[in-house]
Amino acid sequence: MQEENIKSLSFGCRLNALECEKIKNVLAPHVDTAIIVNSCSVTAEAERQSAQSVRRISRENPNVPIFVTGCGATRNPELFEKIPNTVVISNADKLNPQSYIDGLAKLNTNGEIVSFVHETPELSKQFIQIQNGCNHKCTYCVTRLLRGPAVSFPYDEILADARAAVKRGFFEIVITGVDSASYAYKMGDKFIFISDVCKMLLRDVPEIRRLRISSLDPASPEIFKIIDLIHNDKRMMPHLHLSMQSGSNTILSAMLRRHNADLVRKIVAAANGITFSWDIICGFPGETDELFNETLDLVAEVKPIKIHAFPYSPRPGTVGATMPNQIPRNISKKRVHKITELADKNMADFMATCIGKTVSCLVENNNIARTPDDIDVVIVGALIPPRTICDIKLTGIKNGQFIGEKIL
Repeated sequence: MQEENIKSLSFGCRLNALECEKIKNVLAPHVDTAIIVNSCSVTAEAERQSAQSVRRISRENPNVPIFVTGCGATRNPELFEKIPNTVVISNADKLNPQSYIDGLAKLNTNGEIVSFVHETPELSKQFIQIQNGCNHKCTYCVTRLLRGPAVSFPYDEILADARAAVKRGFFEIVITGVDSASYAYKMGDKFIFISDVCKMLLRDVPEIRRLRISSLDPASPEIFKIIDLIHNDKRMMPHLHLSMQSGSNTILSAMLRRHNADLVRKIVAAANGITFSWDIICGFPGETDELFNETLDLVAEVKPIKIHAFPYSPRPGTVGATMPNQIPRNISKKRVHKITELADKNMADFMATCIGKTVSCLVENNNIARTPDDIDVVIVGALIPPRTICDIKLTGIKNGQFIGEKIL
């Protein structure tokens, strides 16, 4: 079986893309040709896009088995089961080879891939999954229902993934999971947590030159340990992404989040020299203009440089979907625009303070690189190979990106 005969398309989180690679390895000994679609259900739109793409792939490749898995397929299998040459695999079975073997036996497909232009572009950093699932009960979230309870992976497996990554030439590692901050694995006579995993990887794989965490729950006490590690080891990248969801204590309480605005202020105060990005849900049930303004005020105060904002999408089976005072989608979209504008200003202000500095950057493709603060740099001059880590002098700003020159 040649690797190019198994194609994949993932929607939603980076974890889905990472799992596609694992599924390819599971499938390789058993099928000659297949297409994997790892669907998303975080919003109704994500679910719709997943199904639309599967229908198109099926039309274009009528003789190829299509395995649809992920949260969308787990929550709403009927949406995909009616599509020709498609087999639905639940999240619980997505890494079980027998599920694919049994599914293949139901199909009469044995052809070549005719059209597939969805392949995920090659990355210059390697994502490593350390856990799956979530034990919390946030009222907006359907993912926890579809992924199951939190399961932490053994450190030996994480270490093996990291060593394999650097062997393949990846020197930036990104730790990821559904709820990475909840990582807790018993090793010997004690538990290790996410801060321990970071320390141990930096110790055990000295070839790692940059280590990041994809997202953290602000309620986790591990954040302060991660901050200390960033301050004490330059290989830890000085940028943290927080799953904030709101800056209003009233809305955070309605969401059953476990942090509040004052805790976030303490995190930012402790994180001298560290930048932040946030996830924000706009238009959660009961979010009045005044409560939304509390989020805006917190953004203006503590200045996260990036915000991934999206309108609230009521998901069937969640508490939030049945709450009163649902917010019209047009209002939610306006709030997304407003908070994104404020975050863009924070970014512009921060970038202006960086001009003239020299920073270590990871080159990705076409001389686009990433700073330690996870900001794009367009490098002027000769083409630099992807995955190269080099010193870049930041000389200007254009279209929200740094302009830089490699230091020879």
